[in-house]
Amino acid sequence: MKKKLTILFLGVPLLMQAQNPVIRDQFSADPTARVFNNKVYLYPSHDIVPPEGQRQDWFCMADYHVFSSENLTDWTDHGVIVTQNKVPWVRPDSYSMWAPDCVYRNGKYYFYFPSAPAEGKGFGFGIGVAIADNPEGPFIPEPEPIKGINGIDPCVLLASDGNAYIFWGAGRCAKLKDNMKELADDTPTEKVKWGDREFEMKGVNCLKGLPSRQAEGPFAFEYNGNYYLTYPYVRENTEVLGYAMSKNPMGPYEYKGLIMAEHDNGCWTNHHSIINYKGQWYLFYHRNHLSPNDDKRRSVCIEKLSFNADGTIQEVKPTLRGVGINQATEKIDVDRYSAASADVTAQLIDTVNTFRGFEATLPVKGSWIKYNDVNFDCIADGYVIVNAKAAGNTKFFIREKTANGKVIAEVDMTVKPETPAGMPAMFRRDFSNQWLTLTAPLNYTPKGVTDLVITCEGEAGVSVDWVLFKNRPKYFSPVTTAAAQPDDEGFIRRWMLLEPIDKPNSGNTVFTDSYLRKHFGMEYFKGQQTIVPKNGQKVKVSFKREEVPAGFGRGFGQQQAPAEPVIKTVNQTLTWHALDSENMNVKLFRFAEKWGQQVYGVLFWAVTIIDCDEDIENVRLAVGSNSASMWWLNGEEALLLSGDRRMVKDDAMSPRLTLKKGRNILRGAIINGPGMSDFCVRFLDEKGNPVKNYSIKAQ
Repeated sequence: MKKKLTILFLGVPLLMQAQNPVIRDQFSADPTARVFNNKVYLYPSHDIVPPEGQRQDWFCMADYHVFSSENLTDWTDHGVIVTQNKVPWVRPDSYSMWAPDCVYRNGKYYFYFPSAPAEGKGFGFGIGVAIADNPEGPFIPEPEPIKGINGIDPCVLLASDGNAYIFWGAGRCAKLKDNMKELADDTPTEKVKWGDREFEMKGVNCLKGLPSRQAEGPFAFEYNGNYYLTYPYVRENTEVLGYAMSKNPMGPYEYKGLIMAEHDNGCWTNHHSIINYKGQWYLFYHRNHLSPNDDKRRSVCIEKLSFNADGTIQEVKPTLRGVGINQATEKIDVDRYSAASADVTAQLIDTVNTFRGFEATLPVKGSWIKYNDVNFDCIADGYVIVNAKAAGNTKFFIREKTANGKVIAEVDMTVKPETPAGMPAMFRRDFSNQWLTLTAPLNYTPKGVTDLVITCEGEAGVSVDWVLFKNRPKYFSPVTTAAAQPDDEGFIRRWMLLEPIDKPNSGNTVFTDSYLRKHFGMEYFKGQQTIVPKNGQKVKVSFKREEVPAGFGRGFGQQQAPAEPVIKTVNQTLTWHALDSENMNVKLFRFAEKWGQQVYGVLFWAVTIIDCDEDIENVRLAVGSNSASMWWLNGEEALLLSGDRRMVKDDAMSPRLTLKKGRNILRGAIINGPGMSDFCVRFLDEKGNPVKNYSIKAQ
């Protein structure tokens, strides 16, 4: 059933859910991922915009953060763990805290990081160690870097032979002592020429003779009897991720090919790590998603990685979607789509504050985007919230699996006033090309993990940022028992409610006594004053009404009705619902959201059955309603509430009545304009106490 949406102009506090890139509130690069305590811990470097006095076109990193996740979509930032001005051996203004690593051994966590030494502490780059009892710290840096290592980008391999090996720079490797802070005593030394200079270097060059132009950032791991040495190097103009394999940690290694080719946007560097988490292999890498014009400010991304039967690695293609299963109740950045029609584009929302994220633009009717792996098991009775903008009035659908799939929700976007011909323009703001947070009901709720597809269905294009599914608060329950009792305060909660009749009006101020008697006295469906409906029973509504100008009872602004109103015949097929209200005030607006075609400018009918064991005399019907309402007991008018009202308990009371022995039928009609609608009903005795000695039935 097609229903109208609601536009929310308030900020919605939402937990950020990350696709690619996975860290959205800061730059992050050179990601080392490790699995500790059944979580993934991410230790990246932290790109920042260079402060004044620093080289503006170069890498700039002053500290390290650590992040953790259990599902690879929700990431917790545990804050700064090491900073350049709190490491004794590091020059405090070096801004050179490049690619790090962290491993667990001997009951401790060892964090390895490179930086430029302070004056008198060495030259070039050193590699230091900070030690902690927990993977998120606090880490205490050692006072000196590891002796014998000059270079960057450490990686420590805990091999199955029981030893720890440290790799760094352009693929050098050496064994560590058990204390994890010193090179082994038997570490070999070789003479290396650099231009006209010759000097000694510790360790073994594991990339010797392999494709390794400008190699850096080695990452070693072990799998299925093989050692893998993976590393970035420049194949042509920018870096690729290559790899080599060996049966021994220190080689010799045989080059096997690429893990990832050059970035298609020209980003100069790539840097990575590879882990197995819950049976799936993942590649962590970086790209300048949040800084497209500056490839020195990068962001961490993740993709799945697979092996061939012979142990070689299948080349990985970067995606926007990344990895992980999103819960439908999370904010889902559908602009990071898995697939899209050829005309779709994705771009930053704000090119100055890039951390605002991205948008996907579906330019024409038929454009679509697909977002894989959303789990709907968390949605029982839901609706959807969407952040979108459009240049003109349009609509889009959220579908399941394909561009022709089952419709989950329909979103109509009215961003410009729609004014009937011959009528003055409405007093209504133009929302074209502005981000709107929209809500819409669900036509259908998928089961389990599925894929979302957003399709443009209108004549104007639409840009979408995110979607979020939420469960409604529980306002009603289906009737499951034969009879109910009034609640502790005597309020009647069991009702037969008819889906709302479409009856727009020019505002709640028109609800005078004469207006209400005229309009409540019209026949909308057969037997409206005598029917005792059953759950699921349908009625055909047919009546003539004056056409109300667009906006009357539908939203913003006021205007005068035209001198010559247009008469329209309304035809609807509506259903009765037997419901128990969760609240003393029956939330008709929420009922309309779930079961109606309109939520504003509508007429509701409510019926309940009151069974008494004896006559109950001198009672008063006490009603509160939003907006106006009229009530009948056993076919006789009992109470009229006119005017622009808010729902107030016992707002109006009838003359004295008698609830007769046996069956009594209480019937109400409630009308509203541009606002919420609800009602509460109870009977009070002569002393003003609630009457409760009767039972309530719906049919």
